[in-house]
Amino acid sequence: MNVRSVQIRELPESDIERALALAYLVFHESPEDERRRHHRESLAGLLRIGAYDGQELVGFAAAYPFTVSAPGGGELPCPGLSFVSVAPTHRRRGVLSGMMAELFARCAGQGAPLVALWASEASIYGRFGFGPGSYGATVEIDARRPLALRLAPDPRGLRLVDPDRAPALLGPYFERTRAHRPGRQARTEGWWREEWLVEKDEDDEALSPPRIVALGDPLAGYAIYRTKSGDEEARTPGLVRVDELEADGPAQAAALWSYLTAIDLTGTVRAWGRPVDDPLLLLAADRDQVRVTESFPALWVRLVDARAALAARTWAAPVDVVLAVRDERVPANAGRFRLIASPDGFSYAPTADEPHLSFEARDLATVYMGATSVAALVRAGLVAEHRPDAAAMLDAALRTELRPHTIDGF
Repeated sequence: MNVRSVQIRELPESDIERALALAYLVFHESPEDERRRHHRESLAGLLRIGAYDGQELVGFAAAYPFTVSAPGGGELPCPGLSFVSVAPTHRRRGVLSGMMAELFARCAGQGAPLVALWASEASIYGRFGFGPGSYGATVEIDARRPLALRLAPDPRGLRLVDPDRAPALLGPYFERTRAHRPGRQARTEGWWREEWLVEKDEDDEALSPPRIVALGDPLAGYAIYRTKSGDEEARTPGLVRVDELEADGPAQAAALWSYLTAIDLTGTVRAWGRPVDDPLLLLAADRDQVRVTESFPALWVRLVDARAALAARTWAAPVDVVLAVRDERVPANAGRFRLIASPDGFSYAPTADEPHLSFEARDLATVYMGATSVAALVRAGLVAEHRPDAAAMLDAALRTELRPHTIDGF
């Protein structure tokens, strides 16, 4: 495939070093040797696409072979796009468009109805049909006093877990619980060790190595966190940064949050990327003590095969609507389709009937995951409702018990 003078093709393993050099240039990074080694080893096993202007590599993108939890349960192949880079000399020349088209075609050819990414710039990916598949929130807790909660924490014992033993203990628990939320990717032992439990945090070297606290035996919840000393001269208290907290229920979560906020020499507990429906926000007896300081789109999702994606999820209520879908990047998704679905069946077929709802590809992606309701997009003027009850009917069918959420960056 050619984009003007640029050829888009699979990037051979022999060009991985060139690809990393381009990615580090574009993202203003200069990782240490250990992180570079990890990137090289990861890329050796990924789908890789390069854009070449003659012999010069001017664009690069790769895709991890992820599996994610589908809305309502089940599993979906969902490649994770990463290292998306275009040389500054070749911006606005169709390089990114060409690489995206090639990636979409290859992923669909491998039977993956979705692709996902974490957007370095949110303004870029909407035009390629990506919509926010999940949202995250940063939560800060004032730990200078005991955490006030509205219910009693689970009284079972807590124990610290050696990071070397953590994947064997936490991995099966995470796999059992992640199906309850859409968009959560499966983790291999390598992913646990290379992404979650690395000794040094590359974003803040002042943070401690990872600490793991586990509740109960059998396991009823865990938290992964790092700590940082305060500065007496600046009068800044110590920090506990919570990287992940999983629990069977609210009492178990309360036990873990109580532990984290009671760690000595701590003034602030900060958790990035919490679910927007985190029960902590309801459990807190004093919302001045527990504050949401940031809310943001997290995982961005793109339907590369809309019919297959819709067929793979479950449906909470019957729905019969005609959707008009606009998709300039994947023409097979575009057109009018009659969606008939229920907990017992599914059909999605072309039709000449008048549409009840009109979607752009990016908005179909975000309502598919459950990050945004159809009704909210109608109110925002982004989805056109041509029949008064259509948005409410589709929202009822798309409903999941919990909002989509993931914290696994890539």
